[in-house]
Amino acid sequence: MENILQNFNGSLNSYVILCSILFSIGVMGVLVRRNIIIIFMSIELMLNSVNLLMVAFSRQHGDPSGQVFVFFIMAVAAAEITVGLAILVMIYRNTGSVSIDALNRLKW
Repeated sequence: MENILQNFNGSLNSYVILCSILFSIGVMGVLVRRNIIIIFMSIELMLNSVNLLMVAFSRQHGDPSGQVFVFFIMAVAAAEITVGLAILVMIYRNTGSVSIDALNRLKW
């Protein structure tokens, strides 16, 4: 781990590796965890890793349009998490739990 941090000089390859690791952690969080809050956090981690990579590519190519696009993605993500948390509050009120397994008890 120490060698990775020493060799991190800001090149594009380093950003791709870092974003791949962050995205993989997010995917594992979505697939393994059963808590809705942890799943939301993992989805946000994946989204932010893609945003970081988009900013790195934008800077590499000297085009600021990728960085502007990241601001729009962040605004949509904020709206998404607001709606998601509202749904989570309603699920907690109905089931008393924030586990994915509690969703099986909801009526159609």
